[in-house]
Amino acid sequence: MKAYVFPGQGAQFVGMGKDLYETSETAKELFEKANEILGFRITDLMFAGTDEDLRQTKVTQPAIFLHSVILAKTMDDFKPDMVAGHSLGEFSALVATGALSFEDGLKLVYKRALAMQKACEMNPSTMAAVLALPDEKVEEVCASITDEVVVPANYNCPGQIVISGSDAGIDKACELLLAAGAKRALKLKVGGAFHSPLMEPAKVELSEAISATNFNKPMCPVYQNVTTKGETDPAEIKKNLVAQLTAPVKWTQSVEHMVADGAVEFVELGPGSVLQGLVKKIAKEVATSGKQ
Repeated sequence: MKAYVFPGQGAQFVGMGKDLYETSETAKELFEKANEILGFRITDLMFAGTDEDLRQTKVTQPAIFLHSVILAKTMDDFKPDMVAGHSLGEFSALVATGALSFEDGLKLVYKRALAMQKACEMNPSTMAAVLALPDEKVEEVCASITDEVVVPANYNCPGQIVISGSDAGIDKACELLLAAGAKRALKLKVGGAFHSPLMEPAKVELSEAISATNFNKPMCPVYQNVTTKGETDPAEIKKNLVAQLTAPVKWTQSVEHMVADGAVEFVELGPGSVLQGLVKKIAKEVATSGKQ
């Protein structure tokens, strides 16, 4: 069985999607439609902007979404048995499988990006990657810090967890995690504490937008970050999509469930190849490839 996976924030690069725009009429039409919906030419920033331009959450999220979704829409052989997306990538997965229309998906992603950026500005916060410690140890250290917000945010693969929280909380956690034997506890260059309680204001905003949007049954199960199981019921999908903003991305567990349910091949659609690397660390026996 074949699984398609869609990357999240951090996979962007200058020039992303340019070949697609220049070689496919369908892709060009969709990119131009996106420029119209967003009210600015995101294609200019994607194809010829600076790294700085692409690092702004309000640009990064729609840019990665567009690259991934338009790739899927221009493939003749896009027939997944199952799909999953890492954080933002879950929206790409839902549009690619027909659970959401292209227009609605893009509007929700832009709304999400703006709401997250606003939440970041309200609370100075950040994230850090923790390497070579068992999940349980990372959870225990985070739970021991009670005067600041610090939580596990991304279970990326065995031995790699990203934590999220207030600036002071992350500094304290990094110190304790290194003392507990972590190989590295490295602060990331991100705008704020994604997938933590500090995203609650964004969750409230996004919840309203999601409930007002029409969702259909996807063409195949979508393995969602929050439950890690394949979902096809639009009501469940909506609920999990809202919860995702303040809950951890359980990528390791999602991939394990996909493999248990029969996935033997994983194809990453979108910029970069981060997910192929993570999938290989979670399930060495599967085949991985990518398309960008």
